[in-house]
Amino acid sequence: MKKGFIYFFAFVCICFILPAVLTQGITTSSKAEKHEEKNEEENVESEYVYNKYGTIKLLHADTNQVEEVAMDTYLCHVVSAEMPVDFEKEALKAQAIVARTYTIYKINNKKHDNADICDDSNCCQAWISKEDRLARWDGDKEAKWNKIEECVKETNGKMITYNNQPINAFFHSNSGGKTELPVDVWGGGSNMPYLQVVETSGEDGYTQYNSEVELTKEEILEKLKTKYADIQIDFNNNEDIKILEYTSSGRVKTIKFGNHEISGTEARSIFGLRSTNFEISKEEEKIKFTVKGYGHGVGMSQTGADSMAKSGSTAEDIIKHFYVGVEIKDVNSL
Repeated sequence: MKKGFIYFFAFVCICFILPAVLTQGITTSSKAEKHEEKNEEENVESEYVYNKYGTIKLLHADTNQVEEVAMDTYLCHVVSAEMPVDFEKEALKAQAIVARTYTIYKINNKKHDNADICDDSNCCQAWISKEDRLARWDGDKEAKWNKIEECVKETNGKMITYNNQPINAFFHSNSGGKTELPVDVWGGGSNMPYLQVVETSGEDGYTQYNSEVELTKEEILEKLKTKYADIQIDFNNNEDIKILEYTSSGRVKTIKFGNHEISGTEARSIFGLRSTNFEISKEEEKIKFTVKGYGHGVGMSQTGADSMAKSGSTAEDIIKHFYVGVEIKDVNSL
């Protein structure tokens, strides 16, 4: 009897239970494979494929070597070099779009014979290696780098256009509350109507907003003599050091030093000022420059972008505030 029951139980297992278990295993395996395939498809779809501009030639100014690098990889290094990582994500995303646009503009308007763009911020835009960037950061360094990568990836393929062409997307650190016209910095820019004077609140909360430079009378003369050997100043005459004209944004356009009248941008360079938005005062044997803002003031203010992001503005809001009459389009649509 017991022997018959064992035979019967074995028969049921072979005919019914075992096939069901095997079928379930196959189904589960099939679902897992499909899930993996779906994830792979999603990952492929998330990667932006440039019709052009996908690879750029980057000139490293210190070595004079040219490196070919993927556009969005390059942008991670630019954004991490140009904007503090603790800024709001929407500000960093705006910076990523601005940097992509600036790069494409440079590719189409070459400044270097053997490269599209260089890593010298005085010439093109800043760039830093990941190794050097991580070495300078504190705290969770990989999390910070991941934040930069996310901001670049979330703006994949986006660029700023005016009349369906990429703009010359200038940017700077702090506008001192109001941006500047390019004509008042470089003497040109009439072909860039998207670069206008715009106001931005909240920039006074950043360390880049206020600065001072104090120089002795002798230092003033020495610095001016590097450009004007015949400089003569009567420091007892208030008319010998005097701001003569301001730009439409309130920056110094022309200033008099004794027997010479120079531009505000030249004064900024000679005396090492953070911007041309300054006032002058005499304090005993010293001349003090009280400065607002940091940078040339044209285009997007980075601290202004962060201030706007803190108030709820998106990357697109920020861009359309600082660049007048522009559209944000897909690179491949042009």
